[in-house]
Amino acid sequence: MKSIDEIAAHASTVFVLPETVTRVKACMDDGAASMDDIADIIAFDPALTAQLLKVANSAMYKFPNRIDSITRALQVIGTRAAYDLALAIGVTSAFKDVHAKVIDIDRFWEQSISCGLLAKYIGEHQKHREPERLFVVGLLHNIGELIIAAQFPQIAQRCVGYNAKVKPAELQQAICGFTYAQLSAALIKEWGIPATVWQPVAQIHVDEQLMSSELDIQIVQLAYILALDNVNPGLYGSSASQHSYLYETLGFGHEQIEDALDITNLQYLNVMSLFNPSAFMLY
Repeated sequence: MKSIDEIAAHASTVFVLPETVTRVKACMDDGAASMDDIADIIAFDPALTAQLLKVANSAMYKFPNRIDSITRALQVIGTRAAYDLALAIGVTSAFKDVHAKVIDIDRFWEQSISCGLLAKYIGEHQKHREPERLFVVGLLHNIGELIIAAQFPQIAQRCVGYNAKVKPAELQQAICGFTYAQLSAALIKEWGIPATVWQPVAQIHVDEQLMSSELDIQIVQLAYILALDNVNPGLYGSSASQHSYLYETLGFGHEQIEDALDITNLQYLNVMSLFNPSAFMLY
């Protein structure tokens, strides 16, 4: 099997970000760019505009008044948050043509979206300044699975055989020599997306003995654990005791966990239609 860098490099030529997302990033990197400049770039792309407005008016925010323009969305959400959401939409749209038969694609999106929503929720609980970025990290943590499913379907099929004794990341490491999250991070890095996104993805499965003290990484690790339990009920029910460090560090007791799952599960029903391949038919 090819190295992780070779697979990521090839994937970056197959799964291409929409040009609008790349232009928005360049505009964000330009210190002289204004909110109107960013709004003009997004508004020039009807598909991205429609999706971004749907997200802004979704259960992710619950704003009292409807947001009906990109300019208004940027004012209410903020330019950085809007970029993060545009990035999430753009990356997801890049995989719109993947119709994997070797993996459960519905389970894939449920895990990804649940992880993103939980990361955003925990971030808000921690008063994080950029909860939308945490949503992006959670949403994209497993796109490596789609890459393997597209390029190495037989290997992807072997990697779905995890169980109560062997967790997904452990099986991926044993079969591929790396985890899907590490491959996800490598592709995100290839795309030129900032390290603030790909580094937490790369470390989402770090051994607890080497647990990072960085808040971003702790948040997405806990979000991943909760999402994995949520999508595979009963399979990993003892994770709370296995990862007590994270729960204690982030101040998440049983009641907080139940609240997080209840709220994000309700959000998922509304948000899932916004971040899946069928939502991007205009691209």
